[in-house]
Amino acid sequence: MDGFAAVDFGFAREVLQRGIAALYLVAFLSTLNQFRPLLGERGLLPAPALLEWVAASDTRKRMLNPTLFRRIRYSDRRLVILCWLGMAVSLLVVAGIPQLGPPWVPMVCFLALWLGYMSIVSIGQTFYSFGWEMLLLEAGFLAAFLGSNDQPPPTVVIVLFWWLLFRLEFGAGMIKIRGGREWRDLTALMYHHETQPMPGPLSRQAHLLPRWFHRVEVVGNHFAQLVVPFFLFASLLSWVPEPVEGWVPGPVPQIVGAVAGVIVIATQFWLVLTGNFAWLNWATIVIGFSAIGLPSVVEPAQGDETPWVIDGIPLYWFALTCAVGILYLAVSWPAVRNLFARRQLMNASFNRWQLANAYGAFGTVTKERVEIVVEGSPDEDGAEWREYEFKGKPGDVRRVPRQFAPYHLRLDWLMWFLPLGRSLDDWFTGFLVRLLEADAPTLALLRTDPFAGEKPRWVRAVSYRYRFAARAERKAEGAVWVRTGRKVIMEPVGLK
Repeated sequence: MDGFAAVDFGFAREVLQRGIAALYLVAFLSTLNQFRPLLGERGLLPAPALLEWVAASDTRKRMLNPTLFRRIRYSDRRLVILCWLGMAVSLLVVAGIPQLGPPWVPMVCFLALWLGYMSIVSIGQTFYSFGWEMLLLEAGFLAAFLGSNDQPPPTVVIVLFWWLLFRLEFGAGMIKIRGGREWRDLTALMYHHETQPMPGPLSRQAHLLPRWFHRVEVVGNHFAQLVVPFFLFASLLSWVPEPVEGWVPGPVPQIVGAVAGVIVIATQFWLVLTGNFAWLNWATIVIGFSAIGLPSVVEPAQGDETPWVIDGIPLYWFALTCAVGILYLAVSWPAVRNLFARRQLMNASFNRWQLANAYGAFGTVTKERVEIVVEGSPDEDGAEWREYEFKGKPGDVRRVPRQFAPYHLRLDWLMWFLPLGRSLDDWFTGFLVRLLEADAPTLALLRTDPFAGEKPRWVRAVSYRYRFAARAERKAEGAVWVRTGRKVIMEPVGLK
């Protein structure tokens, strides 16, 4: 740190700007491929119906988060245009082109991404109700103020990224400590790899590791989320202009902060290897680089070239980033209070702009995996039943789970929530109707259509208990999963 300029965090800025833009690219691509059949004009939960309902009441208007579609009437065509524009801007930032100009150019790009994606999240209803949506929005807003290549990053913005990472990690750790007993007795990860929403190709191998290893995993998780985040701010100590008595000068504080960032990054890579959590882990990895300071390759602007400069930062940019810091001081108090509240909120926003949010995940771990399998029959009497295969969630017991993250399979994720004590939501009923209609956009969300585009006569929902096959079972039967306890939870339904 060199006063108001984080001169050693040029590399961190490169990772933050390009990494966050890459995640926006994935988010817009996911929306382009899935929003219309899920939430479009003929979607399972049509966004136009939501907007009409909101428009009918002043109270509801205040409830809806900001979205361009309140000013511009929603249509699937306009949604597609927004997604393509979002992907184009994301690619420009990933390539580093806006960063070659003055700092307001990448700012405009990131604010456009932030507002564009918030316009989608605000009308995305249950399909966009995940914590990583607000995480991406907040990270995109902060990235707008990192500046461009001809000046060092502002210290205040780098510190705000540490504050975001602290809330993300410490909030998740506190949720676990306050949550299920399995996190306190160190047994949570004896179940989690098997019961997580969407296992990956290495999840079974992770689940079959020894019990003592899973206990070490939990201890490591608690250390990484409850202890390490406090050391993210160590680099601030290097901002002290004159070492005080007993203080050790030099790069020690910055090294401590960097080590904290590396620990966060390493633990997140383990989660990437063993699961499919959309861009949650990848976003945390990218933000983790904000703590890693390296010798700067940025040449600060010189006074004779820029008349009004503070620590290499143009005065107008210094003023703007300080204003952002003051804004965060004002809006962060609810998040601070939530971290230490007895009834801690998980993945909650305290303002309409989704800044300074509360984060957290998996306060409890399910110990048994129940999967809902959707079947269809071509026969009037329902003599033969064929399964619909989803892309990510378990189905065929011989199929090895695939790696999809950071891409987000929204339908598959919501299918995981259905057996967890919830009633079969309205969207699920609509989904079954689309299957009966052999609706092509809906079928495109699935891995296989057992009727090759033809309409089934009936569809129904069946539940099974799934568990990973032991090594001997895998060797003998070639199965990845073992499923038992078949139960029909929705009787056959058909179109009149």
